[in-house]
Amino acid sequence: MHIDLAGRVSIVTGAARGIGRDLVLRLADEGVTTVAIDINAEGLASLGEELAKLDVPSSQLVCDVTDADRIQEVVEETLQQYGRIDVLVNNAGVVAGGAVDTLAEERWRHCHDVNLTGTFLMCRAVIPTMKKQRAGRIINASSFAAIIPSIGGAAYASSKAAVAHFTREIAGELGPWGITANAYAPGMVPTQMNHFAERSPEQQERLKDMLTIRRWGSTEDIANLVCFLASDQANYITGTLVDVSGGKFATQAPHLAYDRADL
Repeated sequence: MHIDLAGRVSIVTGAARGIGRDLVLRLADEGVTTVAIDINAEGLASLGEELAKLDVPSSQLVCDVTDADRIQEVVEETLQQYGRIDVLVNNAGVVAGGAVDTLAEERWRHCHDVNLTGTFLMCRAVIPTMKKQRAGRIINASSFAAIIPSIGGAAYASSKAAVAHFTREIAGELGPWGITANAYAPGMVPTQMNHFAERSPEQQERLKDMLTIRRWGSTEDIANLVCFLASDQANYITGTLVDVSGGKFATQAPHLAYDRADL
């Protein structure tokens, strides 16, 4: 199956580093015109240098996804420069760890503002254009924490669970215009935000014990899914939360299969 995304225009949030950065590079490699947005101007500049090596148009725009006015400017600039918006990937996210009884209200609000409200504001801004086109792909970053939360992760898990249900809601609203909306739930993909790969070997092994495919996830795993969901091959898939966690807790103790396997 050949996925052809050439000529499409995408906006990717939280694109200066980590999964978002690699998503932009992968989309560009597939021939997609990319508009990368983030609050990290330095990270966007270095991303722009990498994208300049590819023969595909791209823009890198500083934007806070909680700023509705700035989001509207980004959408208008994208339309002025490229004429359309085919794909929105709401990747921007933050973590606010801590037990509920000690978690500062400001951290709770910031986590929900970025993860949930930012997703809402971005979707609200691009939907009118996608309706006019009678086509579009909205792809939202949820998390495995939306399926099974972690201790000390109430703010993050609740915000990401809300993203999953918000995605189902807009999928229902936008179906008549041929617009799909899906969310993806990454598991343990080492990033600068979670520091999985920096933990001790013993801690890493305990974490991998939860996985059916016993390895860290990669940004390539996420990019493969996003490219598929952005493509025509996924035009009958909408309103879903796709678990891309390597089968985390697919069974109660996935590590037992490895303990018993004669490999």
